Amino acid sequence: MKKSLFILLMFFPAICLAQVSNEDLQKQINQVLNKFESLNHRLDKVEKQIDDLMWIQKLEGIAIIDKIYQYGPPLAHEANPTAQGFGNPVKFWSYVFIPRQIDLGKKHPLIVLPHGGVHSDFSTYYTHIVRELVAQGYVVVAAEYRGSTGYGAGHYRKIDYGGLEVDDVDASRQYMIDNYSFIDKNRVGIMGWSHGGLITLMNIFDRPEHYKVAFAGVPVSDLIARMGYKDQNYRDLYEADFHIGKSAEENVNEYRRRSPAWNVHKMKDTPLLIHTNTNDADVNVLEVEHLIKSLKAEGKKFKYTIFKDVPGGHSFDRMDTSIAKKIRLDIYAHMGQQLKPGKILKSIEDIDAAAYR
Repeated sequence: MKKSLFILLMFFPAICLAQVSNEDLQKQINQVLNKFESLNHRLDKVEKQIDDLMWIQKLEGIAIIDKIYQYGPPLAHEANPTAQGFGNPVKFWSYVFIPRQIDLGKKHPLIVLPHGGVHSDFSTYYTHIVRELVAQGYVVVAAEYRGSTGYGAGHYRKIDYGGLEVDDVDASRQYMIDNYSFIDKNRVGIMGWSHGGLITLMNIFDRPEHYKVAFAGVPVSDLIARMGYKDQNYRDLYEADFHIGKSAEENVNEYRRRSPAWNVHKMKDTPLLIHTNTNDADVNVLEVEHLIKSLKAEGKKFKYTIFKDVPGGHSFDRMDTSIAKKIRLDIYAHMGQQLKPGKILKSIEDIDAAAYR
């Protein structure tokens, strides 16, 4: 309230508080805050358009880059005051990266790559990883699922963390199979970090027949525990009236439903590799430890490594350091064993040639 009042006074210095009721003052504060929110979404759109141009600049020599408009399931919660458009599919964009030297007469493996972050997007942060994947002969699809930024307030407010966004990502897989004849539907892998790791896990739990192999890096694994060690500003992202709408205390089962660690019983036989890092300041290692212990308790077969204080914390294996590249070689070996791409990167020199030259 104090922060809001300061903003209001800064933008409306002529207001005399003695002559304004509390109700009127709150209305004016809300108007200012709404204008700031609208401005933030417009800036996100500009940033997204710039980043799209950067994708072309960074990959056009080795990949055909497209951005396709598709749809997923209808909204999870939908009011219908006008009786128009009720139950329509949610529309969203997906990035598609196709190796420029691809042989269209053959079938090729697909990597589904969901981005991380709460209200984030698929950005050129992933440039070197996409280049490394394309260099191996993978086609890559990355969905800007509901709740992603850069597409206005409407898409932002459709967020369904651990819910229908998982279906959006799988819809991007199906789109590729339906629309590109050179995609091998039997060689599809999924990999993601952080929130993208959660989406990866939930997809192989819910629809194991769709994915040949999976990698989950520093995955958000237990939203109940997460709400306990994060601050209220973070919790507000979930408690917003257009999202879950309640705290974990008020609806613990809903947070449990959206948490991989509480859904491991659904896992079948998808080969899975999990990475976490003890100095991760975003996804605390305790979340991933809960996931690992739960998988073991259910007798599931999977591989994992708990890295000890590797520099980079949450981003430790996505960085451009030698140790990060070495770790990614293990990830690519895991994925490649099942997907059989045209080439598997086997050395740091291979990664350097793919991503930096």
